[in-house]
Amino acid sequence: MKAVVALTLLLCSSALADISACRDAVSSGNGSALKECTPLAKAGNPDAQFKLGYMYYIGQGVAQDYVQAHMWYNLAGAAGTPIGAVENRDKVAAKMTPAQIAEAQRLARDWKPTTAK
Repeated sequence: MKAVVALTLLLCSSALADISACRDAVSSGNGSALKECTPLAKAGNPDAQFKLGYMYYIGQGVAQDYVQAHMWYNLAGAAGTPIGAVENRDKVAAKMTPAQIAEAQRLARDWKPTTAK
């Protein structure tokens, strides 16, 4: 039982450190944000998904891409956190064509989490 608790604590602290690195990289704009956030977002971390939505929305470290921004904000919002994901998704949608929105929704609907590396 103690081993299970220790392993759980270790995994949780590692995940917190990873999301912390993602947040720090986005805030600093040092160019490592995509590398830090993408594996977490793909694994289903809503905070990292929110950060990727932001990066694609403004074009920070990636080419500006409203379809990707909408998809990542949509996924983060579907998880219920972080606050503002749905509102940001709707701001992005106001700048998109109906075809782009449909593509973003399809991508979000078809999305499946992967294992974080």
